[in-house]
Amino acid sequence: MLIKRVLIYTDLDGSLLDHHDYSHDAADAMLAELEQVNVPVIPATSKTAAELLDIRQELDNHHPFIIENGAGVYMPEDYFSTRPPGTAIIDGFWVKAFTEPRQHWQSLLNTLPEEYQGCYTTFQQAGVEGIMKMTGLVPDKAERASQRNYGEPVLWHGTAEKKAAFINRLEALGASVLQGGRFMHVSGHCDKGRALQWLTRQYQADEPDSAFTTVAAGDSQNDVAMLEAADIALIIRSPVNEMPVIDRHQHCFRSSAYGPKGWVEGINNVLDFLRNPNSAIN
Repeated sequence: MLIKRVLIYTDLDGSLLDHHDYSHDAADAMLAELEQVNVPVIPATSKTAAELLDIRQELDNHHPFIIENGAGVYMPEDYFSTRPPGTAIIDGFWVKAFTEPRQHWQSLLNTLPEEYQGCYTTFQQAGVEGIMKMTGLVPDKAERASQRNYGEPVLWHGTAEKKAAFINRLEALGASVLQGGRFMHVSGHCDKGRALQWLTRQYQADEPDSAFTTVAAGDSQNDVAMLEAADIALIIRSPVNEMPVIDRHQHCFRSSAYGPKGWVEGINNVLDFLRNPNSAIN
């Protein structure tokens, strides 16, 4: 008989973390309950590995995590019984990379015509002080945010028309451009959905007698691939952005509250549905 297991993949900013102050207090009790019943909560974020090491400590989370919009998956060494194929060992983690390093995408940005200069600011251009101004992060957290491995965040302040041309230029050069809550992320053809699927296969290989149900929670367009790939999608209402548009209609929940309060509301609804699949989905 298969053992039923649930994996929760979650965006951070605007979902598990408050959009404005990055607080997770409203979700702490739920996170503790999920840990007690052996339901891994797996961050899947645009943030860096350096940021996640800090945030995982705050959340008391010891599970794998997905960084930079699916560019890399980090698994603590010995989390699984065997090291997944195609991974490197970095600072105590098994790491699976899905794209080229950051320097490749920075070089592409540097090849763009001068007409785009002044229309955007990259993290590289901003430096730690600029990142602090753009995000409201304190110095040590801004420093961690600057430590990108696989892509380059871009804050756009040009016109919408020029933004579309900017994205087309980069895509013609082989880049993928994802719009997050605040920033566009310039990287390769990777996304949170592909990373979710790959990591779920590692769980399945490690526990062949388990049947896994995947839940994805997110609030913005860079979460769409993850929301589409999971068995169950949970869209968190945002105080600043429209809800992301997804194609699926089955097994899709939407919160009425924002941020971590909406996350708790939605996870409770998902768990109720899993206990009683005939119940209505909100």
